[in-house]
Amino acid sequence: MKEPRAEALRWLFQAENDLEYERHGFRGAYYAQICFQCQQTCEKGLKSIYYGRLGRRVVPGHSLVELSKSLDLDDALKQELAVLDQYYIPTRYPKGLPGGVPYEAYTRNQAERALATCETVIALARAQLPPEE
Repeated sequence: MKEPRAEALRWLFQAENDLEYERHGFRGAYYAQICFQCQQTCEKGLKSIYYGRLGRRVVPGHSLVELSKSLDLDDALKQELAVLDQYYIPTRYPKGLPGGVPYEAYTRNQAERALATCETVIALARAQLPPEE
């Protein structure tokens, strides 16, 4: 594995790039897709913290709730991460929603909240990067 800061930056840079992609999708009203992608982006941001600040070599799992347990995050952010975890499956598959399809079910408001959570997580990850040596 690369040194902790370098590995953290790899994950953070990908999260930042994903966020830009999500902003484009938001303008196109792809709200279900944005909700899912934001869950993924926050996962990358949180993993950046694990690699960088905590020096982890492996960070398994995809649940934001589980990833947040070992981090010092405020309760409001943890609640938003729990909301994003709910977007992991039903935003992608019609069978995840009774009688509907994801692209019709998710709203602009949900996508806005998801994007705001991503911005918070990415800023937090950037702030917690280890110093350059």
